[in-house]
Amino acid sequence: MAAEWRRTLAGALEALGIERSPDELVVTGELGHLAARLPVEDTAIACIGAALLAAGPAELATGHVAAAVRSEAHFLLNGQSPQDGFAPMSRFWRASDGWVRTHGNYPWHREALQRALGTSDDVAAVGSAIAELPAREVEARVVAAGGIAAAVRSPEQWRAEPPGRAVDAQPLVSARQAGDAAPRRGRFRVLDLTRVIAGPVCTRFLAALGADVLRIDPPHRPERPGSHDALLGKRSAVLDARTPEGLARLHELLDGADVLVHGYRPGALDRFGLDFESLADRHPGLVVVSLSAWGNSGPWGDRRGFDSIVQAASGIAAVESTSDGPGALPCQLLDHGTGYLCAAAVLDGLRRQSEHGGTWLRELSLARTAHWLLDQPRTERPAAPVNVEPWLTSLEGGITAVAPPGRLDGRALTWPFLQPYGTAEPAW
Repeated sequence: MAAEWRRTLAGALEALGIERSPDELVVTGELGHLAARLPVEDTAIACIGAALLAAGPAELATGHVAAAVRSEAHFLLNGQSPQDGFAPMSRFWRASDGWVRTHGNYPWHREALQRALGTSDDVAAVGSAIAELPAREVEARVVAAGGIAAAVRSPEQWRAEPPGRAVDAQPLVSARQAGDAAPRRGRFRVLDLTRVIAGPVCTRFLAALGADVLRIDPPHRPERPGSHDALLGKRSAVLDARTPEGLARLHELLDGADVLVHGYRPGALDRFGLDFESLADRHPGLVVVSLSAWGNSGPWGDRRGFDSIVQAASGIAAVESTSDGPGALPCQLLDHGTGYLCAAAVLDGLRRQSEHGGTWLRELSLARTAHWLLDQPRTERPAAPVNVEPWLTSLEGGITAVAPPGRLDGRALTWPFLQPYGTAEPAW
């Protein structure tokens, strides 16, 4: 059974271009903590293992993996969870011909859903409106209104459609290199333009490895209250790049950065001069990691999306279905797994830049990780309960969090601090 995670890890390392053997990762503990029809546990081990091996030979416990990929569920502030989970408008709905999944955790997405359906924010009213429409029509209306929705498809249906075929044609990790910037050494500054789970998982892991991580959020799109788990190990600032002063400051930050990690849709940052060609010209020597929901091409390339939405569209929800309807993975693996792959891509990009110079780009997507998961061999294992207590750590301010997973050179990784959202200056 252990051979499956090794095989999956080997595939991840090959996709990343990291020349290490899966045998350099020592995995301890029982398997079976993340029960699902799909090989969630093997894939989670592979993703975290790739991030660790990008830094060096490592050790990883299966119980720690299970806790880490559900870290937001275990985070406590003064003994209480600060999160309220999915909002009422983030759920599966029965349509006239199937099922549809919506996402309404952010108020602007919730308002778009209501506009698209012509309803109030009453759950029963939204449910009644969706029940009268085909799932694909709900999807089209909500997306056209600026919201987020996806009809539930089988894997076969998804891959037969243009957006699924476009994702299939993309590599798990795409790579580009530009220019002849001089090699950099000895500094590890990460400018973080990400939110929710996947991007923050990447950048907080880099912080645990010693990076100086500065997260930037726009003032008109504040993060949800309670998202402290995403802030571990990094400073958090607010900056409005829509203003000339804010944009100038953003480029000053890029002048001092070694890494840019962003989670914006392909093309969304071009007007700010943050497309790869402009970055390579104006800020040569950067390592850039771009994370999106649906990838950098195809008819859905510029569409918004979250882990749960990608699970619905790609066929994962259908594979994990129950007698009551579509199902879900035991964790938000597309977010967490892709986040650790992004961290591995950053570390490998820094290595390449320090050895060869140039400006480096890596592109990953939740949808491509979903395809990778769906393509892995499926292994049935007996369920093994996990005790998360050994993997929890305490920080100042009454914080309990899952510690960074893994050990490097026999040393456990730690979070350096947790700073409240938006309280730092946008400066190195």
